Amino acid sequence: MSETSRAEADDASFIGRSRHEPEAFAEIFRRHAPDIKRYVTRRLGGDAAEDVVAETFLTAFRRRHAYDLARPNARPWLYGIATNLMGRHVRAEVRQLRALRRTGVDPVTAAFTDRSDERLTAEASGPRLAAALAAMPKGRRDALLLVAWEGLSYPEVAQALGVRVGTVRSRLNRARAQLRRELAGTDVMAIVSEEPVHE
Repeated sequence: MSETSRAEADDASFIGRSRHEPEAFAEIFRRHAPDIKRYVTRRLGGDAAEDVVAETFLTAFRRRHAYDLARPNARPWLYGIATNLMGRHVRAEVRQLRALRRTGVDPVTAAFTDRSDERLTAEASGPRLAAALAAMPKGRRDALLLVAWEGLSYPEVAQALGVRVGTVRSRLNRARAQLRRELAGTDVMAIVSEEPVHE
């Protein structure tokens, strides 16, 4: 496959090919591993991130025969796998958020900063937000961060988490209310105030 046709092919076509040509799955890793790694690193820190990312793609590879090829974009599927795997690391995530609260230092390294993150402002990423996220129930935190950090639409979050879109809206409404209570006077609502729009 030429570079041009490779770039034009959607994720589902590579996943479908990988069922007979396992090496085709490498394109899914190439396309999505940097974003998944950045997301997991922000939530768990660098030490756990490598393992979770590797396990995410290994799990995806093992489940590729069950992937719905009618879905051209594998991002929600991969974020769902990663989020489920991170569930085993809840203590690590809370420790990470408490460290951010104390230091104000985001664990995402320079390797991930080539993509600006306008949805999460410097003010909003501070220690008070970290403390609020650490106190938030996991379901709300998952939905909030998939929207705020990764820019997933509500239907994509629903697909990733295996819930209905209405559940996503409910979790985000509760997360917003919790942030308003805990971060009064800090303008963080822009990060989750509207559903992301995808072309």
